[in-house]
Amino acid sequence: MKLGTLFIVSTPIGDRGDITERAKRILTDADNVLCEDLKEGRRLMHHLGLTKELIPLNEHTTREATEEALELLREGKILALISDCGTPLVADPGTQLVELAIEEGYTVSPIPGASSILAALVVSGFQSTQFTMAGFLPREKSERVKAARTFRNRTETLLFLEAPYRLNQLLADVAEGIGSERRAALAMDLTMPKERVVRDTLLGLREYFLTHPFKGEFVLVVEGTKSGTARGTTPRRPRS
Repeated sequence: MKLGTLFIVSTPIGDRGDITERAKRILTDADNVLCEDLKEGRRLMHHLGLTKELIPLNEHTTREATEEALELLREGKILALISDCGTPLVADPGTQLVELAIEEGYTVSPIPGASSILAALVVSGFQSTQFTMAGFLPREKSERVKAARTFRNRTETLLFLEAPYRLNQLLADVAEGIGSERRAALAMDLTMPKERVVRDTLLGLREYFLTHPFKGEFVLVVEGTKSGTARGTTPRRPRS
């Protein structure tokens, strides 16, 4: 391997206390830090008492930031890649950089830590032996319903992400695509003081959040079907 090293550093998803000692050490030693958003990156660096040159790597800067990072690796620099929160690359930018760094022979090393996906999965109450991170569905309604329908007969637990302001649309379209009576759990503001998990059918969650609006970070976890056929449950009052 060449001298340059790229570390993929997991950071807290809410509570700053979830940063690992190893992550702090890597961020301290790194020559440069690539971050999804400069504001969030600076906030984390300030919390850790670090002054670092930050390189924004997001959907708008992927090409330029990737080229700059590769040039730094060629100079033998130590780089750390972080996302706004949690584990980088999971529905976040940076995949192209990792692929090219590997192709050029640089060491790419993970620094494990917090993940909203896994945190939501283990508190959902559904089986976690097999699961699929479905991520973000298409924005257009008909395409979103169509994409959700492809998961209808999947037996593993499913996890969906969406922007905070599109919760109601996601619940409506996933319910239409997968089945309104499929059991689900919505994990909100994980690790934060207002952390909450509401469990019900997809229909029950849809109705609940129409009258109890929520705008914040969340992960939707949907139970897999049984025996490969759509399975329903009797709707019940949402429970946290």
